Amino acid sequence: MPDWIFIITRSLIFLGLLFITTKILGKKQISELSFFEYVAGITIGSIAGEVVTGLEANVWHGMLAVLIFFLVTFLVDFVSLKSKGFRDFAEGKGTVVIKDGKVLENNLKKEKYSIDELSALLRQKDIFRIADVEFAVLEPRGNLSTLLKTENRPLTPKDLQMKMAKEKEPQTVIMDGNIIDESLRCSGKGRGWLYTELEKLDVTLDNVFIGQVDSYGELTVDLYDDKIEVPAPAHRPLLLATLKKVQADLEIFSLETDCDKSKAMYKRNSVKVQETIDKLSPYLNG
Repeated sequence: MPDWIFIITRSLIFLGLLFITTKILGKKQISELSFFEYVAGITIGSIAGEVVTGLEANVWHGMLAVLIFFLVTFLVDFVSLKSKGFRDFAEGKGTVVIKDGKVLENNLKKEKYSIDELSALLRQKDIFRIADVEFAVLEPRGNLSTLLKTENRPLTPKDLQMKMAKEKEPQTVIMDGNIIDESLRCSGKGRGWLYTELEKLDVTLDNVFIGQVDSYGELTVDLYDDKIEVPAPAHRPLLLATLKKVQADLEIFSLETDCDKSKAMYKRNSVKVQETIDKLSPYLNG
């Protein structure tokens, strides 16, 4: 049998075998790797490549070697889930490299990181001053976790005691000019509503690259033709503006009337509308 047939046959066999073993080991095997997973992955690939191209090698011996490394890796992951001590040994532990804005040089040298490499990791998190960092840990998988000092952290709505609306995952209802009915149903909408919204935006379905419905029921689209400007959804800001106008009109009516009964009625309703505005503002501020 020609050599090229052997290569094709072995390539297909080991491609399937590697896919199955990686599938069983899980996504962790193809994401950020621990030291053991890194070594095991390289070794399994090397064995497979040698057996596929080495025509004189015994294919069954190669398959046995791959299965052995698969079983060892699987066993290590299983034991790591059961034992923290073993997990620390196999995967390593986090190392504190910055504390109270100061670099712990000994820990940095222990991990064989230079100050340039540490600075690069900080810049990836938009941190340019080491003194701004309260705490930084170099994780076992090589990524850096940081905690800024209190005065350097960005403000959040919670800090300002602002109420914010809860948002759900946007539903992609149009993709490549095609309507995705399942996502449309999940958003509580129908095709009639979708066509109406597209008409309001003055766009055609076949020109929509992607269309999404957010948790407020508003449709946003991205078109194939980037030269066409699509107006931003204005339903919520328009409703908020209308409510504010109603509240202002009630205030004016209460000031202009001479009837005490009417004045009290306008004032009372003005307060109710203002209370409604206060409650709905987090949801209607665009």
